[in-house]
Amino acid sequence: MILRYIYLILATLLAISSCLASNSNIQLDSQLSELFSNSTSTGRHTNNWAVLVCSSRYWFNYRHMANTLAMYRTLKRLGLPDSNIILMLSDDVACNPRNAFPATVYANKGRQMDLYGEGIEVDYRGYEVTVESFLRLLTGKHDPSIPRSKRLLSDASSNVFIYMTGHGGNEFLKFQDNEEVSAYDVADAVEQMWEKRRYNKLLFTIDTCQANTMYSKFYSPEITSTGSSSLGENSYSHHNDMDIGVAVIDSFTHYILQYLETLGKTSTATLKDFFGIYDPVKIQSHPGISTSLSSVPPEEILVTDFFGAVARVEVSPKRAELSPLSNELRESKWEVVAKPTRRIGRKNEDVDFEEELTEKGQLDTNKWQKPLKDGKSELKKVIGSLVGIGAIGGLLYAGGAPRDKSKRA
Repeated sequence: MILRYIYLILATLLAISSCLASNSNIQLDSQLSELFSNSTSTGRHTNNWAVLVCSSRYWFNYRHMANTLAMYRTLKRLGLPDSNIILMLSDDVACNPRNAFPATVYANKGRQMDLYGEGIEVDYRGYEVTVESFLRLLTGKHDPSIPRSKRLLSDASSNVFIYMTGHGGNEFLKFQDNEEVSAYDVADAVEQMWEKRRYNKLLFTIDTCQANTMYSKFYSPEITSTGSSSLGENSYSHHNDMDIGVAVIDSFTHYILQYLETLGKTSTATLKDFFGIYDPVKIQSHPGISTSLSSVPPEEILVTDFFGAVARVEVSPKRAELSPLSNELRESKWEVVAKPTRRIGRKNEDVDFEEELTEKGQLDTNKWQKPLKDGKSELKKVIGSLVGIGAIGGLLYAGGAPRDKSKRA
């Protein structure tokens, strides 16, 4: 009978240890599932990236460069660092011989703020701004020689803002008056971004003629798109600067920036508020909005989720915190480095000079060789011990059963 009770106790302990191991495996499986899934819940949004593209060049396209630089300045004002902004710019206007204000770019006729100035970081300049470089940037298919500063290093936790401006038409945008990127090209590149888990949510904004046709071919999830004009419509400039001699900003971008200037880093304005400023009479065209591919409505997405910096932290439970090691715990779990010795004199005597080095500040007596024991390895040892004890108990119970039966006989 005693052996039977012992066996039942051991079996119960073994069952408990198996449950603990099972729970550990379930937790591990859930973590792996989360890691390799394409989850786009708001809890996973941890950083923002921006790709700003001016696809035009030459002096008379001054406004397109001003559009891009003004958007660049606004993103930096709202906290997005240069490291998370990819700027593609022909950069042939500021120092153009026709520029009456050398090394400057302005977006208003009063010339209140130089958008070029100091602190601008152009990632793709001049003839580097091509369809190929743009598509490679989105998909991450770079030549190994391309530095990290010229790569879009976004991930599944990143919200990506893409802004494009230039001359376009029905489902195409011109690059450098030399080549074109089609709506299909951009849509396929964004799909590759999604498959490679390179964004959490994406906001696509474009200011060009017939701009709304450029996002009409998107088919990937979690995309919100907007453009300056519908099919068959032109996008117009807002105003000219007579001293510069050309238009300095486009109308659609002007009103976007005018609204963003009213926001701060802690703004709670949503994309619904952002889209609500569109006035076809003022813009002189019909801006388009597409939210059909997004699982979250625009009234639940903050403007700063794309146009600003994001700082999110995860609070660990109290039980996950490591308590400070006491001296007694250190002595029991760590092994002190052996005291250094040196040989002096002609007799090569070993002399302990720990005190000498400690006084000089050259010896760190807090160095330890043996790390703290891993909790998982400890759990494995406990489970192994319980399994062994259970097996021994089973053998004892099996061996004791025949003897009891013979005594009864």
